[in-house]
Amino acid sequence: ISQLIHEVEKITNQQAEPIYPQYDKQFEAGLAQVIDLLSDSIPNHQKRFYAIKLLEQDQVILDQLQLNAQDILDLTEIIAILEKIYADDMEAIIVNQRYQFIEKITELVTKDSDKTFNLSDNIDRLVTNRFLALPIFAAVMWLTYFLSIQTVGTMGTDWVNDVLFGELVPGLIQENLDRFEIAGWLQSLVLDGIIAGCGAILGFVPQIFVLFVCLGILEDIGYMSRVAFVMDRIFRRFGLSGKSFIPMLISTGCGVPGVMASRTIENEQDRKITIMTATFMPCSAKLPIISLVAGAFFPDNPWIAPSAYFVGMAAIVLSGMALKKTKQLGGVASAFIMELPSYHLPKLSTVLRYAFDKALSFIKRAGTIIFVTNIIIWFSSSYNWSLQMVETDESILASIGRSFSLLFAPLGFGNWRATVAAITGLLAKETVIATFGILYKLGETTEENPELWGLLQQDYTALSAYSFLVFNLLCAPCFAAIGAIHREMGEAKWTWIAIGFQTGLAYASSLVIYQLGLV
Repeated sequence: ISQLIHEVEKITNQQAEPIYPQYDKQFEAGLAQVIDLLSDSIPNHQKRFYAIKLLEQDQVILDQLQLNAQDILDLTEIIAILEKIYADDMEAIIVNQRYQFIEKITELVTKDSDKTFNLSDNIDRLVTNRFLALPIFAAVMWLTYFLSIQTVGTMGTDWVNDVLFGELVPGLIQENLDRFEIAGWLQSLVLDGIIAGCGAILGFVPQIFVLFVCLGILEDIGYMSRVAFVMDRIFRRFGLSGKSFIPMLISTGCGVPGVMASRTIENEQDRKITIMTATFMPCSAKLPIISLVAGAFFPDNPWIAPSAYFVGMAAIVLSGMALKKTKQLGGVASAFIMELPSYHLPKLSTVLRYAFDKALSFIKRAGTIIFVTNIIIWFSSSYNWSLQMVETDESILASIGRSFSLLFAPLGFGNWRATVAAITGLLAKETVIATFGILYKLGETTEENPELWGLLQQDYTALSAYSFLVFNLLCAPCFAAIGAIHREMGEAKWTWIAIGFQTGLAYASSLVIYQLGLV
């Protein structure tokens, strides 16, 4: 086209009028109205550029043109009308108009013998539908948690808990301890501290493995990128970009890489909001807590486990709205453009490698942080301040727990054991279950242990247990994730703001759930 214009100019010896992309008629009508607002001092061939920039609310152009109050009012009205017509925000509308123009040009210069929709297009018409996308997503997540927590994953967990760590490992260790006449306190450390704590955590590995097999399949077939596309529609209405969903999705595995993935967000305000909210998503470390509460207090309700996922999403959306209203984090959300891959069958090796890596990471944490934490918990729950071995109710840990338990009484779990479990969860969320196992002196325990269920049901109601679950889902993450937040924020001030905001939101959410539940 440029060459043709050049030849015409040579023949006619005059400047040809520039040729612009022609968009949808309704968009062109709005664009023409914006052009009418521009000053005559702007050359005609530049007016279209300035008009599009005004629709994009480009601050540099707004400052340069210095529109009067009436023009700004008219521009705002034009934008509102276009957003109502297209049912989308202006930045997304412009992006879509450009891609539609590109598609028209592509059709002119390419030949496609098959004009029908391919399989991916037909599937996307359903799973990305404006009204059906979210119900489909909810159903997919329900099925994922149903398979991992209530059926397939539970079969593996039962074997690990009942056979491996219920009979084989404790029996083998007890036999060797008796053979070498090990002191009683050391036997208690090994059996009640290390084996009981780490064994309870490792019992969840089959459920975690099945969960990430399911998530790996969804990722490999191309569905998760569609979820990001769908969530962008929602996030934009609350001031966030769809780019924020990617770190949040990664956080379902672990909060550390999820926080680090926020680096892909160019807008500094959006990046900080994402860092502060990404860990609201239930990670693999929170799965044992979800499973315990769901099994002990809601055994016949299949929606409790997936509800943890939706609580995290709700916290992210509401937090995004609130934080976007602040002076430090306000502003326009950055654009989100991504290419949706075609659907294809998952590759078994890729899915299994993904699930295996996640499970191995979980096991490594159980063998390091949780191992040390369990020893500390065992010691402080077995000795008093005079370093004399006592019952758990008279221990160092009990006295510390009682000092803070009043803070959690309005949330429904003012029991000192729950207080200690919530505090140790700051080291690693997996230790919450291990802490209960040690404090209740149950030795090896599982989320399906009737004895543990009975003890928990004596101390908590179903409402207070769900309040406890919500608090642990939303409060400040483990120390490793806090370290990642500090690295990404770059300063201690914003790190403490993030921790304070997360813990405060967790406390307020649990308070509202418990107090409203009592009404």
